[in-house]
Amino acid sequence: MRDEINSGLVGIVSEGTDYTVDLALALTSGQTHLRLLPIAGAGALQNAKDVMFARGVDFAIVQTDVLDEIKRHPPFTGVETYLRYVTRLYDQELHVLAGPDIQSIEDLRGKKVNFGLRDSGTFTTATAVFRALGVEPDVTNLPNPLALEKLRRGEISALTYVATKPSRLFQDIIPDENLHFLPISNMIANYTATTITSNDYPELVSKDAPVRTVSVGTVLVAYNWSATSERYQRVDRFVRAFFANLKDIKARRPKWREFDVTASVSGWTRFPAAEQWLKKAGLSPEPNKAAVREQVPIDPKKRDALFREFAESQRTPGRPEKATINLDSDQREAVFRDFAEYQKQQQVKFAYRDAADHH
Repeated sequence: MRDEINSGLVGIVSEGTDYTVDLALALTSGQTHLRLLPIAGAGALQNAKDVMFARGVDFAIVQTDVLDEIKRHPPFTGVETYLRYVTRLYDQELHVLAGPDIQSIEDLRGKKVNFGLRDSGTFTTATAVFRALGVEPDVTNLPNPLALEKLRRGEISALTYVATKPSRLFQDIIPDENLHFLPISNMIANYTATTITSNDYPELVSKDAPVRTVSVGTVLVAYNWSATSERYQRVDRFVRAFFANLKDIKARRPKWREFDVTASVSGWTRFPAAEQWLKKAGLSPEPNKAAVREQVPIDPKKRDALFREFAESQRTPGRPEKATINLDSDQREAVFRDFAEYQKQQQVKFAYRDAADHH
């Protein structure tokens, strides 16, 4: 009985268990013989480490900026060979809640602002966003519920919190408390612009004044077990069940419906079973540099003609026909990507023309 029960058991760690419990319920059935064990994590960075080192943990839900941080400061050499991503998931919004005397992010310079526990996803995102905005507050690292109480008492000026909206942390706040969300209007690299509306928080946001902020993606990652191991077989079976039950998973919460399984995660490799499912389903991952390099080349004469056509389409009015343009490496890569995409679109036309000629 012990062997039978444990044969399909896999563990998943995340900062909150609401979504992983839904995932567990969606995949638990007599047909799959799978059971997902949701584990409350100690922080986003710690969750990634748990996947690699903790017994019984096979998966984690980790923010994209946390994966970026792991890339920049790896806990050991070759960390990317031990982690594989299954799919990008839903986005989470950055909430910056402030007291009545604070009207903008700029007002928080030198003021006490809670960034959450040091290894948390909130800490990672808040640190990156405030740094990008050039605002340096006096950072505290309190648990979020305690930080909210201190904000109510005026002991800190603001708190940051990364979570899917609407978050339960803010459900009990009433208008008389004069707390409000601060807008983040600047475009910040690696984050997506979004809004917090009155539909999300009727007591905190007025209908005619939505609050601009940024969101960060989340990723389902797995440990890269040896393909011959029993643990790999369990993880592989779970991944296949995940995609097979995608419709039921997405029906459980509005946020689940938002994610695109074909979206890639820059700098990381997709788990083999997930890659195979996408190919079998006829779904191509979103374009990336590797995909551009792997394109099937067309006839050189057609390619030259196509590039001239592309160059003509990109020429701006009044530009000299033989102008010399000095491009740095990033600009050259951008032009190449544009041409590769243009070429891919035109290949379809060539294929149709060739087919018509043969007929």
